Amino acid sequence: MVVKKKTIKVEAVALDEETLCKLIASLSVDGGTERVKQLSHTLQSCLELTDPVQQIQLIKKAGSQLEALNEEEADDALDVCLKTLALVYTSVQPKNPLRRAVASSLGSVPKWLQGRTVDTLSSCLSDLLSSPSSEQFPRIIDTISACLDSFPTGERCIHKLLLKVLKFISKVLHEYLHQNRGLAGRHIAQAQLMQWCLAAVKTSMLVLQRSQEAIGDVLQAQPDTLGGLLSCYTHILTDEEFVQAVQSTAGMAVVLLIRSVMGSGDEVASVVCGLLRSSVGGLESAPQWLRQRCEALCASDRPPGVSLYLCHGALAMLSWKGSLPGPQWEELLLLVPRTLMDLDVRVRESSTAMVVARVLTLWSGAALDCLQEEKHLCPPSLQVALCGGSELQRHLLEHIYSHWEHPLDGVRHQTRSLFHNLLRLHQRTKPSSCSPSEDPYLTELTHSLLGLEWHMRGKYGSLGCLVELHGAEHLLSIQPLLPSRLLDLMGDQTLAPYASDLLERLFISHKAQLSNRGSEDWMEHWHRTWVDPLLNVLCHTRPDQTTYILDYFLPKLLRCSPSSLTHMVQALQDAPPCRTGPSSSRGALGALMTCLRAARAQGVMASSEDDLWAGLVPLSLLQTALIHKHDQVRMDALGLVCESHRSTEVLTSQEMELIRYFLPSNLNSQSPGVRQQTISLLKKLLCRVKDSSQLLQKRLIQERAAKGRARDQHSLHQYKEFLRWLCGNLLEVLLPGASFSKCLMALNLLNLLAQLFTFTAEPDVFALGEVVTSAHAQNVLYCVASNFLEVKQLATSLLRQLPPAAVGLQAPQTMRRVLQASLDLSTSTKPYDSVTAAHLLSLLLQQPELIPVLLGCAEDQGLELQIDPLQTQASEALMLELNALAVVRYLLCCLQTELSGAESSLLQAAASFPLYGRAHCITAVLQQLNTECWSQTEQWRGLSSELIAACYRMSDVVSPVVQSSSPEGLIPMDSDSEMSGGLQRILQEIQPRDTNDFFNSARELEGDDASAQSRTPHTPPLNTDGEGYRVTAQMVLVCCWRSMKEVAMLLGQLCQSLPLQYTNENEPTCAGLITEEQVEGVGLYFRQQLLQSRHRGAFELAYVGFVRLTDMLCRSGSQALQQLPSRWLSEVLEEVKSSDPTSKLCATRRSAGIPFYIQALLSSEPKSSSCSLLKMTMRELIALAMPSAERNTDSSTVPQVHALNILRALYRDTRLGENIIPFVSDGMQAAVLGFTSPVWAVRNSSTLLFSTLITRIFGVKRGKDEHSKKNRMTGREFFTRFPALYPFLLTQLEEAAATVQRCSRSAVYRTREMAARALVPFVLLTQVPSTVHSLLQELPPEPGPKIQHNHIHGTLLQVLFLLRSFQTDSHRPLPAGSGIGEALCQRMWLCSRQNSCLVTRGVFLDVLMCLCGSKTSLLEGSEVDTLRQTALSVVTASELIHPDSSSPSLVPGSTQYLLSLAQLGLSVCVDSPHLWRGFEQRKQLLYSLLHSPHYEVRELALEGILRKLYEEEEEEKSPLWLDETTMSDLTNMAVHETRQQCLAKVLQVLCMLSNRCELLWKDGSKTLSQKDVLMHLLTLASKFIHSVDLLSSALMLASRLVVALVSSDLQDPGAVACLDQWGALVCSCCGEEQPVEVKLMVTKVLVTCSSSLMTNPQLPLGFPATVSLWRSLFTLLQDEDQEVRDSASDFTCSVPAHLLSKDVAGGSVCPPAALDLTLQLLCGMFKLWGQLGAGILTLMQWLMGEEDGCDEEEADEALPLDEEDFLFEKGELNLWAEPLQWVKLLHRHLCSLIDTLEQNQGAGAVDPDQLLHFQTQARNKVLISQQALNRLPGLPQFSSTMEHARLTLRHHRAELALDALSRLTLTS
Repeated sequence: MVVKKKTIKVEAVALDEETLCKLIASLSVDGGTERVKQLSHTLQSCLELTDPVQQIQLIKKAGSQLEALNEEEADDALDVCLKTLALVYTSVQPKNPLRRAVASSLGSVPKWLQGRTVDTLSSCLSDLLSSPSSEQFPRIIDTISACLDSFPTGERCIHKLLLKVLKFISKVLHEYLHQNRGLAGRHIAQAQLMQWCLAAVKTSMLVLQRSQEAIGDVLQAQPDTLGGLLSCYTHILTDEEFVQAVQSTAGMAVVLLIRSVMGSGDEVASVVCGLLRSSVGGLESAPQWLRQRCEALCASDRPPGVSLYLCHGALAMLSWKGSLPGPQWEELLLLVPRTLMDLDVRVRESSTAMVVARVLTLWSGAALDCLQEEKHLCPPSLQVALCGGSELQRHLLEHIYSHWEHPLDGVRHQTRSLFHNLLRLHQRTKPSSCSPSEDPYLTELTHSLLGLEWHMRGKYGSLGCLVELHGAEHLLSIQPLLPSRLLDLMGDQTLAPYASDLLERLFISHKAQLSNRGSEDWMEHWHRTWVDPLLNVLCHTRPDQTTYILDYFLPKLLRCSPSSLTHMVQALQDAPPCRTGPSSSRGALGALMTCLRAARAQGVMASSEDDLWAGLVPLSLLQTALIHKHDQVRMDALGLVCESHRSTEVLTSQEMELIRYFLPSNLNSQSPGVRQQTISLLKKLLCRVKDSSQLLQKRLIQERAAKGRARDQHSLHQYKEFLRWLCGNLLEVLLPGASFSKCLMALNLLNLLAQLFTFTAEPDVFALGEVVTSAHAQNVLYCVASNFLEVKQLATSLLRQLPPAAVGLQAPQTMRRVLQASLDLSTSTKPYDSVTAAHLLSLLLQQPELIPVLLGCAEDQGLELQIDPLQTQASEALMLELNALAVVRYLLCCLQTELSGAESSLLQAAASFPLYGRAHCITAVLQQLNTECWSQTEQWRGLSSELIAACYRMSDVVSPVVQSSSPEGLIPMDSDSEMSGGLQRILQEIQPRDTNDFFNSARELEGDDASAQSRTPHTPPLNTDGEGYRVTAQMVLVCCWRSMKEVAMLLGQLCQSLPLQYTNENEPTCAGLITEEQVEGVGLYFRQQLLQSRHRGAFELAYVGFVRLTDMLCRSGSQALQQLPSRWLSEVLEEVKSSDPTSKLCATRRSAGIPFYIQALLSSEPKSSSCSLLKMTMRELIALAMPSAERNTDSSTVPQVHALNILRALYRDTRLGENIIPFVSDGMQAAVLGFTSPVWAVRNSSTLLFSTLITRIFGVKRGKDEHSKKNRMTGREFFTRFPALYPFLLTQLEEAAATVQRCSRSAVYRTREMAARALVPFVLLTQVPSTVHSLLQELPPEPGPKIQHNHIHGTLLQVLFLLRSFQTDSHRPLPAGSGIGEALCQRMWLCSRQNSCLVTRGVFLDVLMCLCGSKTSLLEGSEVDTLRQTALSVVTASELIHPDSSSPSLVPGSTQYLLSLAQLGLSVCVDSPHLWRGFEQRKQLLYSLLHSPHYEVRELALEGILRKLYEEEEEEKSPLWLDETTMSDLTNMAVHETRQQCLAKVLQVLCMLSNRCELLWKDGSKTLSQKDVLMHLLTLASKFIHSVDLLSSALMLASRLVVALVSSDLQDPGAVACLDQWGALVCSCCGEEQPVEVKLMVTKVLVTCSSSLMTNPQLPLGFPATVSLWRSLFTLLQDEDQEVRDSASDFTCSVPAHLLSKDVAGGSVCPPAALDLTLQLLCGMFKLWGQLGAGILTLMQWLMGEEDGCDEEEADEALPLDEEDFLFEKGELNLWAEPLQWVKLLHRHLCSLIDTLEQNQGAGAVDPDQLLHFQTQARNKVLISQQALNRLPGLPQFSSTMEHARLTLRHHRAELALDALSRLTLTS
């Protein structure tokens, strides 16, 4: 990325007039030598100029003249010259290059002149320091700093004036400290002061550092000077209002001053140690004045940051290299990390944690510096303290583990650096010959790091440090499978960068180690370790899981070893092709594309003109990849074509042909990610075209050989043809009915072409403007009518760049039509129409002739509009301003008229002229303008006042609805004179009471009494013109809340964009268009909306505008406005504190707009400031949110509820960033304590706050997995970041543990279950066995009279959940001798018939299942065998084997018990029979499960069988555990089962089995025929058409039978007769209204039946039925759902290869390519079947839209409702299908088929009568559709979009049909 260099601002010399005149006069005095005269003249010329660049040149010239002078030429004139230069130096502004030029000139004077130069400059500096005003402080401080910046002369001046300079800096700092106290609430001014203060402290440090030798003189003369400086530093350090940068610098300044005073001996370290310990006793060795000033830093109540900044100062300002001066230095070195780690536990701000991390890293660097020298110079005690395994290192590792997952990148980076330095410290304390494997500390550390979970991001950096210092083989020797493990993690976006970085370090280090070893096959070994695992992942993992391998890992691997590409290509081309299917991987082809793409982008390979791409892969393979079904394969193939290492690489003809092949099938992608990637890659290609074409043109200009010129000319010609093709194709797809995704893609690419090559009408190299026709431009214009905002924006942007002649907006008639359309749309009742109107107006604003046309519209409307005509020579900016002024005035005039109507009848306004459209258009027009360069200021000033007044008026009209308690209440529908009155009565009744009675009572409407009626104003009847209209409650509500939205947006836009007119104290008035009073009025309006509105839409939209206002307030120049946020915040907090049921604050359960109001005020506070408003607000809110004994009633908890809700909003606000983190602990305590409140509202708000805090602490939950490791944090890290929560949560959990134990005996079942789940987190994993054993011991060993089954049940649930958690987390069996198996065996009576409670019997069986039935057993050896034998005896004696008819079947818990028993039985006979050795009754057990009278048991058994079949899917034979009897039972169930769930499951089982063996269907002892079975399944499917599972399984199984029937030699004639019924059922399941699951099932059916039925030359179903199946396939290929289309495209994989033409790619292709390919295949089948004539008639029917036997006109007549009746009607749901493109595709293949018929006359003729019938029909349709199009209003694309698209499609269908029929007539 090219970073633009920041330009330095150069300003001329700015001396006051009097000084300037005196200088020029003194330089003009005659006298002196010639060379001094020349110097004077040069300086005089310099002062007279105003151009700063020329001044710099003259200053440099003067420097050269000074350098040439000799001592004899010295005179008074020379002194004047030196004074001039000195004055210029001290007068220029900071960072002005003039100062550097003067310094260079003064520094180059001869040696004899240096003293006089120093005296002169010192004199000027002294004058500058003597009596300056505070406004000059920053410039003078900068001048002092500049004198010490590589300017020896200036440095001598500072030394000369040292005492005066130090006094001045001390004075400046004192003044800044004083000013800071008066800037509360003025954040911008406060931030500026902090910058000045920082500069002053840094300059003082620079002075002290450069004046070490002269400090002693200052101390002797005036020690108070340094004392004053030290006092300022101390004040800054202890005042938390200062930002961290200033405090940190002050900390360094304190240590520097102490070192400057006391030297570098042991005493300095002693004093600094005393300061760190906050001990006055440690300051004894310091001078008295220093000790007194430092005592403030040793106060017990000093802020914790003082220690931190002093540590930083000690490390930065003291020298640590070499041997330490004394024992105090060693003590200080070890004291610093201890101080920092103690501080680390106490700090809460993330920014402070960042400083702590940085200072710790700085300390580790200092410790390394101490060990750099010879080891004997370092004290042994220090070496022991710093080596690995020491106590200090252990504590530092704890710090690292606590912070390596910190949310701040900087903290994580510093933590990694600290770990690296700790390893180096350990390395330096050990012998250099020691290898890593021999170092126990390193080995243990590596094992512990590798043993941590991989979701911990800090682990990767630490492992990288180990690799960097000790090599990759150290890690690979411990974990050989590390490369594969890391590659598996690359699928996770959050871990991919860390994993790839570690992988890069590993393979680079490993390669270096192997190559140094020098063995012959080292490269093969490296490939096996790193490349082969990569290829395996690429081939067998889902493409979306390998995206980040391409982004992060593969390029790094190829950069490390470019030669590995050949190994990759060879290995992948030798690999077998991957299986197809929606869930399959990309296979070897996709992996190959990925590798080649990465190699091309890295410059490892380049394209060529050969048949082999880059000499490696055939082009046909690339073409296959470009239309592959998997998105990522296509993107990788496109990236291979588009990406290049050089932006000027010339495109080959192959690359352009591949793009031509790719584009048609890939424009209509529903995936936003794929669209984004496609556009990005094609942009790279187009940039290559642009850059390389410029290179080619440059080469053509240069003289070259004729052959080279011809080649370059040919390349340019190819570019031109390619770009014109691309432009034309993209414009052609923007037809009516084009899908959203295709419009989006085409418009994006066209905008790219416009940016890179332009569409101007002027001739250029490519002349793209010639491609754009008027029809193309009109289609782009009609895209503005799209419902999708992004399409509107792109189309509007493109229209501005197309040739104006093609767009045609400059024509008055066209402009008038478009303007009228936009004005009509601005009053539409459909919200998106107003957006369309705004975009059309933005286009018209660019037209010079807009004002006359606008005046014509105003005249037609009867509006009196006074607009000055546009001047002929007006600039473009002036034209835009005047046009905007005219449009806004017109819209405002219309809005004011409509407001008058709305004030009379809101219903009529909602139905006829909703107000929001006009306001939206006004806002949009204002956004087009640059308000800073307006010329018509008076007109705009008046207009802005009118706009603000109109906004208030509009708000008054609609606010009664949006502020009502029930804004969606019933609106009367009668068209009579009482309508408006009825609305007013309703609005009066639902007016909000300004009270907080939300907590006390429900609202009730008042009766319809006389007083209410008396308030209703009389309104005229609505039906004044004789035509009634309908208005719905939805219309009224949308009109009102959208109007409120637009009011908020317009007011926000006005305040944010218009220049402000304000007056500050002692300053002149700043001219502007909007006054301070107006801005404050807007703020008060937003305040009312936010604090008193009930409707969420109203206050959320007001919030958007208010945010824009608050941003403007803080950045305005008005001091009064800057302080408004602080004042408003204080006022609202006081209102919240005192709120009660009589308060005017709106109280809903989430406090309505109050949190939004406070959120907007706080988010405007600059992040770089001290955030004083945020801190104050959080402290007050947390105090309110905490429970209090005084607040336990409904009325007294109102402030607490408000506080909790406001806190929730603030914690959610991402703009507050890490500044909110210090208050998380207090917020969590308030939320948890709020759970105990007796008031529901408090508990509700506390729950919401708790949820928000969990998200704030652990991050946004990215998936549905509740146990995902992505949102976890170790306890160490959590309590390090929030230490206050440790004692609090411990206390709460201790109370909760007792509650859990009590709840485990509750009489409520759900409570016992929740208590069992709650117990799991309380028990450590290592304590689970002992806890389970003790719980089992509590259970009674035998039945007795006093048994409490609730207690037994609760205990067993606890045992069960503990065992399951152990099984999940431990991955290993229970320790031997746990006694759990023995305890269970002693209590087996609990699961036998001795136990009368079925609930506890069931749970005990679940425990047995957990221990015995799972494949990974928790018990081992004889213990589990004994338990299994005992469990088998229970199963044998149970109701499954020996049903007890006497026991009632509907006892509480019976179903649960039987399911638990069945689960155990399934494990015995189906899931894991090998675990239950010696059990002979498996068949009987399975029979009992399948024939259980309880359908739940049958369903569970069938699920188990189905699951087992899926596990054994790879095996093609019948499962051994499923015998003939069971198969017979299953087919019998399929016939007689009555429960739908069970019937669907058994059919799925039979479907799976039918793949492996032939099913013998039986009904009892009777064997069913094929016809009976097929009829039964078809009857089921027809009967249960709305049961998705049953319909899918029945139809799938029927389809398997049909395929088997057709393929069989012995066919049942009766069954063959059912095939038509089956075909009809399949076709009926393809409709748009069908569930996705059903359509997916049909796609599988069609793919399965393709070779047997659809491509069978024998036509087993007959021609009509077969063609219907093909039509269903085409429908599914155009389905709305991506998964359905992808599944249907698999049809191309199952087509026999001999049916595909040679130029067609087989395998998985994307749906658009599959649609074309399948239609081509069908045409080939017509020829194969000898049915060309019938095929042509079939395609003709499809082309004319008669495939369903229903004419389109009749279908349209079934839509009597006007589209305007439905406010949010989106039209047809299928946003992907494009009927017009489908019609064009049909026409193309139909014409091809007609040509085939001409060549094959014997393949079936066309009936002439049918031909004539089609011709007549097509002509009628053309005529009727054209007449209907003509009847539509002007520009119907905007006013009647859906109707126009429908009629256009019909017209195209008929025209294309006529064209095909004419071809056919000629052929016949």
